[in-house]
Amino acid sequence: MNRAGLAIFVKTPSLSPVKTRLSARIGQHCAEAFHLASAEAVASVSVDAQARVDLAVYWAVAEPEAMRSELWSGLPKLEQGPGGLGTRLANIHRRLLGMHRAAILIGADAPQVTAERLVRAVTWLDADQPRLVIGRANDGGFWTFGSNVPIPESVWCGVRYSASDTASRFMESARDRGQCLELDSFDDVDTYDDFAPTLRAITILARPTEAQRRLASWMSEVMRRGGRCA
Repeated sequence: MNRAGLAIFVKTPSLSPVKTRLSARIGQHCAEAFHLASAEAVASVSVDAQARVDLAVYWAVAEPEAMRSELWSGLPKLEQGPGGLGTRLANIHRRLLGMHRAAILIGADAPQVTAERLVRAVTWLDADQPRLVIGRANDGGFWTFGSNVPIPESVWCGVRYSASDTASRFMESARDRGQCLELDSFDDVDTYDDFAPTLRAITILARPTEAQRRLASWMSEVMRRGGRCA
């Protein structure tokens, strides 16, 4: 059994609304294309980390119908389950802790993540003491959270997501569960305004994966066209 499990949260185009704030600017088709390419980039980095530490990587899939979808191949799949985002995060975190000593959740919209960051999180959580890890997003949310102890569902559901104080309020409730490591903060992609800083972050990576390179090229082309897909 791997010491840590990491789940990448994804939605499936045609089955769920995908990146709605982004699609308002660049269109549904383009926003869906970003989501799929960004998820592939996050997965590629997670698999790189898997080769370095004792880690199992999963897709956390939003829709029951998509559990057999070819879109989410290559990794084992976990169904997020019903309910709001807090309930679904709690469900996947709880399931991972049932299979592994530590559980890490990550969004599919932080494609500039590096294997080094994930390795650091896994290594930190590989301890007998209760520990937490969080990577905050610059908009007030968080791009990853993990722990080696259970987190009550009331903590997951007690915050308003996609708000400027999401991460702060979440950590106010969770901090007494264990010592916390803070990873680097950066932009995740919720709107078109997030394209430029995220693209810059990918282009300065020392060792980007091939999936990150493809995404960066695609994002550059969209920006060159003023927010339109080819």
